[in-house]
Amino acid sequence: MRVELLVTPSCPHADESEANVRQALTVDGREPSVQRIYVGDLDHAAGLGFHGSPTLRIDGRDVVPPAPDSPIGLACRLYPQPQGTLGGAIPIETIREDLARREQDAIRARAARLKPRELPARASRAFFVGISRQPWLGRLATGFPLTRLMVRRFVAGEDLYDALAALERLQRRGLRWTVDVLGESVSSRETATAAADRYLTTLDALAERGLEANVSLKLTQMGLDLDVAFCRDNVARIVDRAAQLGAFVRVDMEDHTKTEVTLDIVRSLHERYHDVGAVIQSYLHRSAEDVERLIAEQVRVRLCKGAYDEPPEVAFVQRAEVDESFARLAERLLLDGRYPAMATHDERLIEHVIDFAASNGIGPDRFEFQMLHGVRRDLQESLVERGFTVRVYVPYGAEWYPYFMRRLGERPANVLFMLRSVLNEVRRR
Repeated sequence: MRVELLVTPSCPHADESEANVRQALTVDGREPSVQRIYVGDLDHAAGLGFHGSPTLRIDGRDVVPPAPDSPIGLACRLYPQPQGTLGGAIPIETIREDLARREQDAIRARAARLKPRELPARASRAFFVGISRQPWLGRLATGFPLTRLMVRRFVAGEDLYDALAALERLQRRGLRWTVDVLGESVSSRETATAAADRYLTTLDALAERGLEANVSLKLTQMGLDLDVAFCRDNVARIVDRAAQLGAFVRVDMEDHTKTEVTLDIVRSLHERYHDVGAVIQSYLHRSAEDVERLIAEQVRVRLCKGAYDEPPEVAFVQRAEVDESFARLAERLLLDGRYPAMATHDERLIEHVIDFAASNGIGPDRFEFQMLHGVRRDLQESLVERGFTVRVYVPYGAEWYPYFMRRLGERPANVLFMLRSVLNEVRRR
């Protein structure tokens, strides 16, 4: 999103208008980046189509279009204020209303661009991501035996001992793992601290069992929404323990509003301990630039497609675009990245990775594939038999509901697959 505030050098309302813009963008979960453009004379104003100061444009379109008979000029513009008066600053409410209209326009445009075969996937993702954010539905779902049976396909168990048993089964099948202690979006420092403590316990247990110590965590679970510095310090405790044990810590990526701060924290932790990695989502427009920066800093990257329902301003909409982005980013990481992880169940992309690596003399020891616990176990074992490393993302914990719903939302087929698996298991019993 390109946000431009056009003002004259002496405009008394420029600072207040920019503050309102930043606040409106932050509240709506967008990056508060505003470019201020100074208009110094009438020729400059005419070239910009400038009708008075301040003028706010988003992606080249005026938030408040001037009247058709409004002349080019350098005078002050007046805007209706919430209390019914006129003022020189652009109100926050006006900006937010314009952002909402743009969002609706984007949704309609995205729907128009979608191919019929992509509609089920988009609808499925939007539905399941939406209900993943409803805690009361999680509490309701926990009470149904059928739901709990379905969850077993994706979640190793509700306690650490269940997870350790699952890892030992994976080890016998020649697979590796990363462990996720489920939980996200905590509401207190005490809860965030307790979540970090569970990771410390998990790392210790892995070391004691002689199992590879590799974990993945989410920053919202560590207190990101409470205080960035507190979150960084909380994760640093886990990284310090990982350094003592020779373990690896991956910081998972969440929705696009968290991307920049997540990468900033990963970089600061990577300076402290090099076995800290990041996740890049191929459906975001910004990912190519992020990959280049992480390659330059030799931060290990897990590349995935992305599981959140993102607006078209920040993410590719069509599946073909997401896949093409994944393939391009995978090639860059294979050539110059530090032991990248290709996280996908898409056999076409997996074969593309394998073919590209072979044609560029990149051996199987220089990258790995990653897949979800309980998904395409046949494909996992097939890749191991072909000599590739496969790491399984193994979540455990009582707070399984948001994670489980996002997994269902990634593919409509997952829902039917899960139901069939559970019903078959019930019949066998």
